[in-house]
Amino acid sequence: MKSQTAVENYVKVIYSHTEWQDLPITTSQLAARLGLAASSVTEMVKKLSAQGFVTHIPYGAVTLTDEGCELALRMLRRHRLIETWLVRQYAYGWDEVHDEAEVLEHSLSDRLLDAIDEQLGFPNRDPHGDPIPGKDGTVVRPDGILLRDAAEGTIARVVRISDNDPILLRHLESESITVDRELTVLGRKPFGGSFVVRVSGTAHERDLGDQALASIWVSAAS
Repeated sequence: MKSQTAVENYVKVIYSHTEWQDLPITTSQLAARLGLAASSVTEMVKKLSAQGFVTHIPYGAVTLTDEGCELALRMLRRHRLIETWLVRQYAYGWDEVHDEAEVLEHSLSDRLLDAIDEQLGFPNRDPHGDPIPGKDGTVVRPDGILLRDAAEGTIARVVRISDNDPILLRHLESESITVDRELTVLGRKPFGGSFVVRVSGTAHERDLGDQALASIWVSAAS
């Protein structure tokens, strides 16, 4: 990776790790997310610290500084606007846009990005429900909990689905589980069985495994 591209990718991943939960990221988790050797990540984190983008406790957490957070939000704005643009304007599937955005986010000019934002009507979230930061760095994130933590009998609205696994996204779409769908939580089947929900507007029950439950965020339906 080129030096600036690497910096942008690192801060974006560090920010994203704590966007929907509070535990900070470690170098081993960062290496796993980036698909790099732990030794390479440790060396890069030292460089990021020297440049003022992160603070790092040896063998502990990596945390963004204010400067690092500002850069991360700029990159997330780019990434998520591009994903939204590809879905709306070019009929990409929501499971196809992540890798394309990873490439384009480093090359588009600010002028073109602003034009895309205006063309799309200034969206505040991407196709997966992740918030799109504003030009001033403001972020409006909906309240949400993991579906696995929703109580039995809850009627909930899907507010976010992680885009880490394209195969899972395709499966959930085939089950009509997408952002903004309402679900009725029916609970676990006996003896540690699957987690069951009913999708609004259907009579069909959906069985969900642990991977899906760890990837879907919901809020109380209004």
